[in-house]
Amino acid sequence: MRITSPIFDAFLKCATKCHLRSLGEVGSGSEYAEWVRGRDESYPREAIRGLQEAVPETERVVAPSATENLKAAKWRLAVDLAAQTPNRGADSNHPESKPNEETHGLGIPHSEQVLGSRLHAVERVPSEGRGKPAQFVPIRFVFRNKLTKDDRLLLAFDALVLSEVLGRETTFGKIIHGDDRTTLKVKTSALSGEVRKRLDKVAALLSSPAPPDLVLNRHCAECEFQARCRKIGVEKDDLSLLATMSAKERQKLRSKGIFTITQLSYTFRPRRRPKRLRDKREKYHHSLKALAIREKKIHIVGSPELKIEGTPVYLDVEGLPDRDFYYLIGMRIGNGESAIQHSLWADTVADEGKIWRAFLGILETVEKPVLVHYGSYETTFLARMSERHHNPPQDSTAVKAFAMAVNVVSIIFAQIYFPTYSNRLKDVAEWLGFKWSELEPSGAKAVMWRYLWETTRSPAARLRLTTYNAEDCEALARTAHTIWNLGSQQAQPELKDEMEAPVVQVDTLKNPLGGKWRVFSSPLKELELINKAAHWDYQRERIYVRSGKRPTPARQRPCANSKALWRVDKVIEAEASNKCPDCHQKGKRGGAIRSVTVQEILFGRFSLKRRVIRYECQPYLCIRCKKTFGLDEKFPKRGRPAKYGRNLLAYLFYQIIDLRIPMGKVIPALSRLFGLNLNPGIVASFKETMAAYYSQAHEAILRRIVSGSLVHVDETDLTIKRRRDYVWVFTSMDEVAYLYSETREGELLHTTLGQFRGVLVSDFYTIYDSQDCPQQKCLIHLVRDLNEELLHNPYDEEFKQIVKSFSLLLKGMIDDVDRYGLKRHFLKKHLVSVERFYRKVIDVDHQSTAAVACKQRFQKNRDKLFTFLKFDGVPWNNNNAEHAIKAFARLRDFIESGVTEKGIREYLILLSVCQTCKYMGLDFLDFLRSGEKDIYAFAERRRGRRRRTQTSQPTGLAAVAIPGPGNQP
Repeated sequence: MRITSPIFDAFLKCATKCHLRSLGEVGSGSEYAEWVRGRDESYPREAIRGLQEAVPETERVVAPSATENLKAAKWRLAVDLAAQTPNRGADSNHPESKPNEETHGLGIPHSEQVLGSRLHAVERVPSEGRGKPAQFVPIRFVFRNKLTKDDRLLLAFDALVLSEVLGRETTFGKIIHGDDRTTLKVKTSALSGEVRKRLDKVAALLSSPAPPDLVLNRHCAECEFQARCRKIGVEKDDLSLLATMSAKERQKLRSKGIFTITQLSYTFRPRRRPKRLRDKREKYHHSLKALAIREKKIHIVGSPELKIEGTPVYLDVEGLPDRDFYYLIGMRIGNGESAIQHSLWADTVADEGKIWRAFLGILETVEKPVLVHYGSYETTFLARMSERHHNPPQDSTAVKAFAMAVNVVSIIFAQIYFPTYSNRLKDVAEWLGFKWSELEPSGAKAVMWRYLWETTRSPAARLRLTTYNAEDCEALARTAHTIWNLGSQQAQPELKDEMEAPVVQVDTLKNPLGGKWRVFSSPLKELELINKAAHWDYQRERIYVRSGKRPTPARQRPCANSKALWRVDKVIEAEASNKCPDCHQKGKRGGAIRSVTVQEILFGRFSLKRRVIRYECQPYLCIRCKKTFGLDEKFPKRGRPAKYGRNLLAYLFYQIIDLRIPMGKVIPALSRLFGLNLNPGIVASFKETMAAYYSQAHEAILRRIVSGSLVHVDETDLTIKRRRDYVWVFTSMDEVAYLYSETREGELLHTTLGQFRGVLVSDFYTIYDSQDCPQQKCLIHLVRDLNEELLHNPYDEEFKQIVKSFSLLLKGMIDDVDRYGLKRHFLKKHLVSVERFYRKVIDVDHQSTAAVACKQRFQKNRDKLFTFLKFDGVPWNNNNAEHAIKAFARLRDFIESGVTEKGIREYLILLSVCQTCKYMGLDFLDFLRSGEKDIYAFAERRRGRRRRTQTSQPTGLAAVAIPGPGNQP
């Protein structure tokens, strides 16, 4: 297999071009490509003459024999040197010359890969001392003033061929380029590794019986095979026709089975944007572009608006990019037939400042000029020319016009989707009906025409350029006018009929999948009327009434009498201590009897009963201190909050926090079953009191978690008043603590964990990596991500092999966990398997995008994936924290709409107590009814005792003392 420099050059541009050149095919129909080929041939001839003049005739050769021994050569300069190596794999000890897996897998031995290159010139530098060989420096000529990476790689290819012919490394080469024949010295040894990798890919491409996948790219505008490839691409409806789609995005779609633009168009789903993003620009949707192409209609997102408050000046500039030279400024002032066209021409670089001053002078004569251009080329032009030649005064008309310049592309992008493969002015204006006098005009051809004019100074060539530039300005004016009409149509729908092009507002599109209950639509209006007549509400409100059978409305239960609601069912005389709290002397009863009436729920074995209980207490009077006592410490205070007992509050928050029943449903249920007249404001005050009462329990839970040897952590978001906030959860095996934070940054994490040095189990959020402690990443997260990527890349065998090897490795560990538990003694043996997995599967070269990304992820988290093998009792997943997050998510579903920051903190305190009770095997309702603050003390009392199946009815003052609203703990 012979790989030459033209084939290698073609591969750097496009795999299809490389394949076609290897078959000997010749492209046609590209005027620009023919011109570039001519320049590539003529420039070296002209540059070599100047190079030869500096070397005596006796020390230079032209086209030396291929059989000549270069090591014994005496010349200083060789021109047009043909070099070829029959055995690229001769140096088998070279680390970079060994075949990679791709080439080896295709059965292509390196000994059969022949490299050949016709070097433009080679300079021989004599040895500097005895025993030191002479150096050979390859020289390549490039006619462009600016070099690309491909030019350097081509020189490195020449150096590689020369090195293998000589049998020793060629460390550097030279590129002579541009109008001034500037010499650039390139260290080719640094590029040899990349060249060898590219050569392996070329070999794999040429040895494959099937041609490479057709991919259109930026080089197509300069390629001789452009017409052929584009015709095939249009026939195949290939994704690469979409100019804005990257190779990575294209590969991702192909892994999902989407290969054509038509297929892509059916994936677009109109979605309602969140309120927080409505002021931000919508992202670009390739699927919407495909939909516009399929339906041949303009699709509009949002309300694009083109504001031109003044006289429009449509600007288009022509230049030579490799020289940074602007030679033609086109200006079209005004609209319609009254528009005036200016073409400012520069013969040489010295004339550039002249046309710039003329441009500024014309702007000064225009009333309120507004520059309108297409793309960033003109933006760069204005900035460079202002610095290079003349910066106008700050109060001048030109400066104001520069500040108000309108880039039409910025308005089109992600807002207006024309049914064209790209947003190039040529494509958009042509679809709108504009025609150029030239066939397939482009910026590349304009560069060619300029060089031809500089050679011939032909008036026809100049006219060709000025006409092309004027037509660009006219096409820009038509495109801008269309965009203005589109914006006016959104503001004034009555102008819709004036638009010739078909327009679709994306906001009006409906999701084709719809919901469970889809809207019935039919091309026959009669079927829609029949379907409407079958609706439930239509029949009940119209048909039954007209049939004389009016539906019986639901009977409303009469409200209970307030006197009946507060009729006392039981009177309890509260016993108070008769000892004075100050002098400890016995007091005597004195003063009026105090009483408080309380709504309470009594728990039976299998029943609930509402009772109204009146507590009465006789205070004591201390004879020595003359002070009344025996009331403040135990007797409930007066007021509305004291009207509800502890059991009632326990039952209320048991339903809200534990059962996740919305407050809006709990309140009507209590009213219907018990006749309790509650409202959200009263319940909010109850929540505040309960949260204050259990705040110490919440702090104790968090302290125990942080002081332990294992912490699970996770976070999720919630919306408070249209602002995204976050809730963090810290768990151990027995405790759960929720904390609120306004951000997702790591400040709360570091503050909470502090000096924690145990094992931290978390997901792959990068903020956790900053914590200084042993960490275990949740492997089930990794498994899910790998599985999802595997579904997206079903044909990627390289990635599939990595996932399969990892699954076998993890399965063996899980089998031992199921058999022995989380014990280091039985799990540490798998550390050897982990090292083997990294050595044989991860620490090797991979080619596919998915495999490379997977490798990087495994290498980044190498010290955090298998920490559970080194510790006792450390799980391999983050299920404890995830389970706690799910509990909050269920609560968040019905509290998020009207909750405040203060309210969410109160909810989190009660939820922390609830989840800790569950993790410790306690009943949350029993704990609330007990009035205990310390969960661990409550659990200690329950430990060793049989769980009660029937709770006793509350007696004495304890029924309302803790933690009823209004009763301070």
